[in-house]
Amino acid sequence: MPKPSNLLITTPSNIKYLSNFSGSNGFMLITKSKKYLFTDSRYIQRAQNTIYKNIELIDITKIWSNPVELKQNWQKILKKHQITRLGVEENNLTIARFKKFKKISKLAGKAIKFEDISETIAKQREIKSPEEIKLITKSQRINEKVFLEIKKIILTKSRITEIEIAWQIKELGQKYGANDISFEPIVAFGKNSSSPHHMPGTTKLQKNDIILVDMGMKYQDYCSDMTRTFFKGKPNPKQLEIYNLVLQAQTAGINKIKAGITGAKADHHIREVIDRAGHAANYSHAGGHGIGLDIHESPSLSKNYHEKILANTIITVEPGIYIPGKFGVRIEDMLLVTGTGNKNLTKITKQPL
Repeated sequence: MPKPSNLLITTPSNIKYLSNFSGSNGFMLITKSKKYLFTDSRYIQRAQNTIYKNIELIDITKIWSNPVELKQNWQKILKKHQITRLGVEENNLTIARFKKFKKISKLAGKAIKFEDISETIAKQREIKSPEEIKLITKSQRINEKVFLEIKKIILTKSRITEIEIAWQIKELGQKYGANDISFEPIVAFGKNSSSPHHMPGTTKLQKNDIILVDMGMKYQDYCSDMTRTFFKGKPNPKQLEIYNLVLQAQTAGINKIKAGITGAKADHHIREVIDRAGHAANYSHAGGHGIGLDIHESPSLSKNYHEKILANTIITVEPGIYIPGKFGVRIEDMLLVTGTGNKNLTKITKQPL
């Protein structure tokens, strides 16, 4: 049976994608012939100024807390569009909200059938428009400006802490035009770099430390993502060996990625370099992911993702090796996938020194 053509959208990034609305409270109803955006009085003015012209805006401030009025208004729309099946995003719909929709969703006394369409909009969002590509590229340019400043601070100042650098990343992002960060920055000094998603703390930078920084900015809500590993002082031979191995793995993946390759195959090209060198146990995460309005989107570069990567998808490639209690290395770039290969959107050097 085909997916329902009437959709209830509750995921914030999907609402942004479909309507250009970025408020924190709202939902959409998309029918065959009309689109509706429901939000409360806090966001009505913002919505009026930003949403696309073909969308009807409905203020739910009063009716949402009035069960009778809510049911009457909702059923009026259902009846108008003869909705008997409604797609919902199970991945982003609380039980409480689902129960509320289920209670009011009847047509001629008959309950409407709800069906999961969680991946429907996600698949649409994989392929980026020219405008989206520009916004993500701009986001990365801001990210790089911030990175160059914090790298200079790290290399010239002593006894600075991870958390101080993390805060400066956020502040500099605003300075250069980001509207937010894509995620909480990962700043790891020394042995803390062996934890792939280390939370920055009060660890102070030491001479000859290895430094891992994973950071991203948002520009007009579109994300960027980049990881660089570098050294304050002289790395030891083992650190350089691992660094070069991770770089070889990333290069192997980048050289093979083009439209039509599956996420699993792309991940294999990255992973086999690390596996052959005997470090399979020290590389536990996926080879990369899609990026856009969310920091993690489809497609995925992982052994379980067997769908093809499409042209005009933007993905990350981010292998890493982590030696527990000693150090870790990760290198991450963003690629625009094309029919013949890819374009690297990340311009920061990968020289570790």
